[in-house]
Amino acid sequence: MASLTQFTLAEATAVLTRTPATLNALLRGLPNIWAHRNEGKGTWSAFDIVGHMIYGELTDWMPRARIILENGEARPFDPFDRFAQLKGSQDKSLEQLLDDFARLRRENLAALHALNLQPEDLKRRGKHPALGVVTLSELLATWAVHDLTHVHQLSRVMAHQYRDAVGPWSAYLGVLQCTGHSAP
Repeated sequence: MASLTQFTLAEATAVLTRTPATLNALLRGLPNIWAHRNEGKGTWSAFDIVGHMIYGELTDWMPRARIILENGEARPFDPFDRFAQLKGSQDKSLEQLLDDFARLRRENLAALHALNLQPEDLKRRGKHPALGVVTLSELLATWAVHDLTHVHQLSRVMAHQYRDAVGPWSAYLGVLQCTGHSAP
């Protein structure tokens, strides 16, 4: 089957709508080994990943969509701090983060729906501080793929905790062989 290349808002929101429940099902109530351990120095735990996704809900996807719709390329996006969650999630539990993420995602999807975007809106352009000119459809597609990237990363980080415990089966477990492409 060929890969999809044409963006549709309905397909993207189908993923975006499911991510909070996916994270909740995967993470809520787990022992600390799964929630707070990472893959080593300079890597993120599940807790850190959820915090990063919250920060994106607050400062990235919808704020940037609004910048495109209101200012086009005239106003570049604010830079995104990929490590802000390390400070912003302090003193919170993973359950609080999961609840915050679900609430923010509901609010953002409601705001996205309220924009009543038309096909011509999706072609509108904005300016990313590092990538240059991007379209609204590219931003929204990236939002969905960003979710999937972090679901993948969560699986990898969690599997890493049993990397040695699986013994020789590690040769057959692709998640343990996966490195680099979704690291922070």
